[in-house]
This record gives sequence, C-alpha cells and structure tokens, in this order.
Amino acid sequence: MNDKEKIEQAMIPMRHIGPVKMAGPVAEGEFMLPLATYESPLWPSVGRGARVSMQTAGLRAIVTDDRMSRSVLVQAASAEEAFRVASDLQGRRAEIAAAAEASSRFAKFLDLHHQIVGNLLYLRLEMQTGDASGHNMVTNAAESFLNWVLQQYPQLKYVSISANYCTDKKATAVNGILGRGRSVICETVIPRNVCEKLLRTTPKAVADLNLKKNLIGTSLAGGIRSANAHFANMLLAFYLATGQDAANIIEGSQGYTLAEAQNGDLYFSVTIPNIIVGSVGNGKDIEFVRNNLAELGCLEKRPAGENARRLAVLAAASVWCGELSLMAALTNPGELMAAHRKLERRK
Repeated sequence: MNDKEKIEQAMIPMRHIGPVKMAGPVAEGEFMLPLATYESPLWPSVGRGARVSMQTAGLRAIVTDDRMSRSVLVQAASAEEAFRVASDLQGRRAEIAAAAEASSRFAKFLDLHHQIVGNLLYLRLEMQTGDASGHNMVTNAAESFLNWVLQQYPQLKYVSISANYCTDKKATAVNGILGRGRSVICETVIPRNVCEKLLRTTPKAVADLNLKKNLIGTSLAGGIRSANAHFANMLLAFYLATGQDAANIIEGSQGYTLAEAQNGDLYFSVTIPNIIVGSVGNGKDIEFVRNNLAELGCLEKRPAGENARRLAVLAAASVWCGELSLMAALTNPGELMAAHRKLERRK
C-alpha cells in the first residue's frame, strides 16, 4: 500500500452523554449515549435532555416500520408497454421475492412500487435487511431482481441499477411516505415542575414555540415532510460514534417534533421516519465503534434485526434529548448564544 492508499483515522471529539432513561419496549434501562462532534455545545444540550428524562417515567420509543429500498430503472418501447409490465409484476410477488431474496439469507422481500414517466419504468424494491443498515444488501437484491425482470421481459432495456426513486441521501417525500430505514417515535410526558427547574421554561411556552417555529416556520421555508429544530445535529454525532454512513442524516433530518401542554405538563415527542443504522457491516470493525455498540447492548445474540432496532431507538433518544433542550433554550431570550459563547469562544 502506497502513501496515497494509506487509511488514516480522522479524530473527532467524542463524549458519552447521560444517562438517559428508556422505558421500552425496544430498549429499557439507563444508557450513556456516544456522540462524536465538533459542535461541543451539543454535549451539554443533550445532557440536559437526558437529565430531564431521568425525572420522568422514561422515554418510550417504538419502531413503526423497518425497511431498506433501492429503485431500478428500465425502458420500454412505449408508455403502454411500461404500464403492461408494471401491471403484470403486481401478480408475480412470489417470483419477485424469490429473485430478490436469492442474493442474501438475511434479505426479506416486503414490497414493490412503481412509477412511469413516458416509456421509463421505475421499480422501487423494499426489503428487510436484518441487523445491517442494508444499503449494499438491498442493492445486491435489486441487481438480482433486475436481472430477473430483464429475463422475463426481454423487450425492456436496462437503464440503471439506481434510479433516484429509492431515495438515498436526498431529502424527498417518498421516503416518509413509503419508508426507508427504521421509523421511530420517541415520547414521554414531562412534569411541569421539571420543565421549570431543569429547562427554565413552561410546557405552554415550548408548545407555542413548536407551533410557530417548527411547524409554521418550516412550512414557510418549504420543508419536505419535516418540522423540527435540529434533528441532524444529534443524528450525525450518534452516527459517527456508532460507525454509520453519516450521509444518511440527509433523510434522517426529516421528521416531526410534537409538543403539547397536557394538564399542566409537557408531552414531547420526536418522530423520525428514516433512521438508517446497522449494528453490523462496513465501519463496525473499528475498535471504538465496537466498544460503543457493545456498551449500548447492540452486539448481543438476538433475533435478526433486533440489535439494529435497538440502535435506532437509542439514536432517536439522543435526538429527543437535544431537540427538547434547544427548544427550551429558544423560549428564553439570549440563552442560546450565551451558551455558545461560553462553550466555544476563547477569551
């Protein structure tokens, strides 16, 4: 290996923040969250959210969907022919599953969607991928599926193994609608006195700001299936610390913060449709990554997919903590920049 091929390690500051209290059903107990970031104020911000979680019944996080997708593109002689093939494929699900699943013992076929533009036929394959994030596994399955399609319909022409109807590392509506990655909701109710003591705000103030900033403000900006303050900050730090493909924060940053004043207390939740993480695969053999995954309990012997789902809900917990803390800070004039000046500016 010459100097140009030498692999070096990029040193990113990392801290373990917490504990954060999880109340199930996927993860239960107290966890320290590994976060790797250059944005040092993120650590105390997530830490404050974690302290709040310890004063509640715990964060309940559920996985509502689990799939990875890859779209392929073929071309027909006409739109009519493309539509005929798409319609025919709807009745061949067993054959499609056999073709796609032949590529891996962990790949499980879930669904096939299509779109037609002129004589172009876009086919979106969706699979469960065990404990892997699934990028390569589903692309391999898509290649096997595509070869089968071209054999069954020789009138079609190959265009691409990836057709942007997937959609990978781009902010689109389709992932939120059809699903890509693990979709997680993380929620709890925060007592009013905890809001006032640890967050220096009130449930009503947080709920009001969420409406005016996250919902209305994002709508004015033309946000795509998204209404949150800064999901990407926590996801990036968590992804880097656990050996994930960090570019997936693009679709991961899409999601919703919901805040409601309920009987004087604060209901606070984050809904993140596209958390793309895995406990196995490329990047997981680095020592600090394996240590972090082990400490989170994501290297245990469990049924396929359970470690990755556990990792996804802990990623969502880090988002919940940081999102709550920032929203609380923004209700108080001057608090945000005072924290940044204290933590990031040298005298």
